[in-house]
Amino acid sequence: MTDEKLYQVIMAPRLSEKGTGLADAYRHFVFEVAPDATKPQIKQAVETLFKVEVDSVQVLNVRGKAKRHGRSYGKRRNWRKAYVQLKPGHDIDFVGGQP
Repeated sequence: MTDEKLYQVIMAPRLSEKGTGLADAYRHFVFEVAPDATKPQIKQAVETLFKVEVDSVQVLNVRGKAKRHGRSYGKRRNWRKAYVQLKPGHDIDFVGGQP
């Protein structure tokens, strides 16, 4: 897979209280990924972009919520979430603070 395609697989990290707890306890990191991304593509993208070794990948599709704006109804877009577990000894630092 080309580097250009790897940058299109991972859209953004999903930073939340739950995700931070998973990262601290189990080395799980949460990413928003492209809707057509597969587990092997996600694994290769994370390993290449962050220079870490991936142990496992779990993916799920999140349905967009129905929302109302005054009298009109709308819907947020559907998106795909990936839980990536790293091998022991590897870590991703999104904040980039001092060690």
